[in-house]
Amino acid sequence: MNHRFESALANVILYGSMAAVLVFFYVPIFTLIAFSFQEGRFLTLPFEGVSLKWYGALFQSGPALTALWNSTLIAIIATLVATTIGTMAAIVAVRYRFKGKLAFQGLAGAPLAFPQLLLGIVLLLWFSVLGRWFGFNTGIVTAIIGHIVYIAPFAMVIVAVQVYNFDPVLEDAARDCGATTWEVYRHVTIPLLWPGIFSAAIFAFLLSWGNFYITYSLAGSTRTIPTFIFSGIAVGSSPLYPAIATVVFIPGILLVILANRFRLRAAATA
Repeated sequence: MNHRFESALANVILYGSMAAVLVFFYVPIFTLIAFSFQEGRFLTLPFEGVSLKWYGALFQSGPALTALWNSTLIAIIATLVATTIGTMAAIVAVRYRFKGKLAFQGLAGAPLAFPQLLLGIVLLLWFSVLGRWFGFNTGIVTAIIGHIVYIAPFAMVIVAVQVYNFDPVLEDAARDCGATTWEVYRHVTIPLLWPGIFSAAIFAFLLSWGNFYITYSLAGSTRTIPTFIFSGIAVGSSPLYPAIATVVFIPGILLVILANRFRLRAAATA
């Protein structure tokens, strides 16, 4: 009887904790989405009515569309570069032996330990000095570089997990069949590592897409979605900003679902 009671109590605690976590995370999100359908101009309860007019206002707002474009451009470029760098770094860190390997692994993963705000300030100081020397200002380019510095270590760690599970015998078999080093990487290594690379790219894109601190420090006068929302809320609340957040949130969820489906399909194929 005591065993059954302890088992039931453990289930209540575990499932209750899981439900509490889900409520804690998702109630604010769904509240934000609900406010985006409010007809009134202010974020107040009760609602004055239900309307889609703020979504219409969003897609008619030049500054909002510009911020959306800037976020997309920065995230795409930073993701492509950071995932490429992270993949190469993961292969080197896992597959090769060389002097200073531990130091390389530590330095490559060091940005993971930096708070975003601190990393953004440090990079801003560097770009301020370099800008005076070479005559440039902060903007999209410096924001992209900052995002790459921040998200490349995440991509490296994710791909490294896939590299650890990679069987090098498959590469040896390809070499025995006469394949060159480039052909081995192109036809064997990269396809087998692709689920990890794709997952790293999705994660890197989401980190860049919603990044605020580094963008705020390095983008100068360029506005992205996070900095646009911040600057707008600083002067007054409006359902326009929950509408923007909802439009940004939905693609992120779709990308996570796509990455999970791709991972499951790759696991089933393997």
